[in-house]
Amino acid sequence: MKIIKHIGLGIFIIGLLIFTSLIFVGKYELTENTFDSFVKSKGLKSELFINDIQNNVVGKEYSNPFALSSDITSALENANKTYKKEQKWDKVIWDSPHELSYNLMKPSAKGLVVENQGLFFFLTFGLGIIGALMFIIPDVVLLGPAGIKNDGIYHNKSTNRGWIGWITAVYLVTFYIILYFFADYIVNLIYLVNPISKALSGNGASQWFLYGFLYCTVMTVMAVRMFIKYRHNKYQIIRTASVLFFQIGFAFLIPEILVRFNMPYFDFKNAWPLDYDFFFDWNIKSLINSGTLGIFMLVWGTIFSIIIIPIFVYFYGKRWYCSWVCGCGGLAETLGDPYRQLSDKSVKSWKIERYLIHAVLVFAIIMTAVTLYTFFSGVDSFFGIKTYEIQKVYGFLIGSIFAGVIGTGFYPVMGNRVWCRFGCPLAAYMGIVQRFKSRFRITTNGGQCISCGNCSTYCEQGIDVRSYAQKGQNIVRASCVGCGVCSAVCPRGVLKLENGPEEGRIQENPTLLGNDIDLMKMLKDK
Repeated sequence: MKIIKHIGLGIFIIGLLIFTSLIFVGKYELTENTFDSFVKSKGLKSELFINDIQNNVVGKEYSNPFALSSDITSALENANKTYKKEQKWDKVIWDSPHELSYNLMKPSAKGLVVENQGLFFFLTFGLGIIGALMFIIPDVVLLGPAGIKNDGIYHNKSTNRGWIGWITAVYLVTFYIILYFFADYIVNLIYLVNPISKALSGNGASQWFLYGFLYCTVMTVMAVRMFIKYRHNKYQIIRTASVLFFQIGFAFLIPEILVRFNMPYFDFKNAWPLDYDFFFDWNIKSLINSGTLGIFMLVWGTIFSIIIIPIFVYFYGKRWYCSWVCGCGGLAETLGDPYRQLSDKSVKSWKIERYLIHAVLVFAIIMTAVTLYTFFSGVDSFFGIKTYEIQKVYGFLIGSIFAGVIGTGFYPVMGNRVWCRFGCPLAAYMGIVQRFKSRFRITTNGGQCISCGNCSTYCEQGIDVRSYAQKGQNIVRASCVGCGVCSAVCPRGVLKLENGPEEGRIQENPTLLGNDIDLMKMLKDK
């Protein structure tokens, strides 16, 4: 079985290397017809940019995306610099350089990948899936009886912030930076899923379709690992199946199919303030202009965020969303599971968490309030501050850098819930409800606790669960996402996730055992 695992790992690495290398291969040639169509569709009035591209780029063959991107972005920046200096604002191109470059480069791509999309899909996604499953599935035999053991997780270089973990982190961070800000570099990778995008929505793939498909693929493969690892626990099996269903169905397939029928792209399970641009003017106008279904989407999104979410949190805690529905949580629970023990359990980390996540929530609320004010008042600024600038700052710092680059890229060095714990405004919103007005708690049986520490080790939210268990104290924390792994890894059945009466949920005087009693006596004497 170990041989099969090693072969699978080798196949996976080959697929990953081919996937990465495709960025550097292929040919690109911007034709006159392609450029003329682009100029007309955009209504460009920048003669300097148009002439520069026609004279120096059109008809020229490039052997890699970087050179073509450089020429296009340089032409754009030079033209904009001149027009801004002359204050000819109608001729300035406001698109970001790499976004404009991507729109020109995708139809300009040619060569092996574009002409053999099916073959390279197999050599990348196909080999990656086959190799990963060959590495994962033999664990059913190798692990022996179901259950969680101290299996050297802190001695593995990929899960203890060793060199493998750091290489993985660097790769993930680099991928997210390119995905968010340099999509023109990964045109070949986007072509891998082009046929799938056309089959679903009728449109060619974008970098976001590539990411969505990759997201679902990774979650599905790593869900197999979850089913094997936690096969002794029905809660974990059903929970994993649930997040997989909502991610693939609601976040990926349904929105793409809606587009095919000329409906707005809409994820029915996404909610404000996680879906921070839901109340942006362009989104509201788009939904209203889409007729009855669009208005329903607008009403549903509003009711879902303001009414349904807090009601469900009251009855079931934030776990119903964070651990059963949310795509961010789904990736954290599947791809991020090998790194959950890396979450910092220190008091300092807890303090940073409280200030940071609530600061993001306040930022999101203020931005949304300003956006709605300017939308209904018809102005474009609030106390001299442009609404667009506030939205742009939030989108860059929180939506891109925090949620994407750091939130996922830092799995191998900071644990799997970096975004959920420190940055997600929806988690903060639900956490406030859960802490002060909810029926959810994790009950503990201190008399059965043997202080093995498995619960604290595997808590992805940085909660020192063992300290609660030793005291027989209910765990009622705003940050707890109710993943239930602490209960699943407990060898004595000390921990139990419950929804009960509010009375007695927060224990002011928990059961004290052993040294805790002596400590309380000392404090009382003082």
